Amino acid sequence: MSRIQESVVIRTVVRIMVPFIEIFALYVIMHGASGPGGGFQGGVIFGAGIILFTMIYGIKEGKQRMSDKLSRILSSTGLSIYTGTGLLCMVFGGMFLQYNVVPLLSLDPANVSAILIDVVEIGIGITVLVIMISLFFDISPPEEDELRFSEEEEQ
Repeated sequence: MSRIQESVVIRTVVRIMVPFIEIFALYVIMHGASGPGGGFQGGVIFGAGIILFTMIYGIKEGKQRMSDKLSRILSSTGLSIYTGTGLLCMVFGGMFLQYNVVPLLSLDPANVSAILIDVVEIGIGITVLVIMISLFFDISPPEEDELRFSEEEEQ
């Protein structure tokens, strides 16, 4: 038996579960400012969903879903969102991530803070997601090792 799970039941359950895991991760990210959760927790949940998919369908299939190019784009996007929000606050005379100084559509400072906190949580979530998946791919065996192990187990 290979390291790639070949059970039809497990593959079907994972294919059904992963979208719900990712929706829950988005919920955790978006409600992190007003309740338990946040960008870090949501990013970990989102990454765990993709890692679960990769564990069942194989590294090759997982890397097709999350290529190195996409990983680089998402990591730089997450960091840019976080840093950009902090620098925007500094441009308007506040300190880094002092949300209430940003004059956003003539909203009161509490609403501006709520909006910008959600933006920062999204940036953190994207960054943590990419780091988790990158770490998983870095410690997993390369595709040729996976093929070699599956051939040895068949003999």
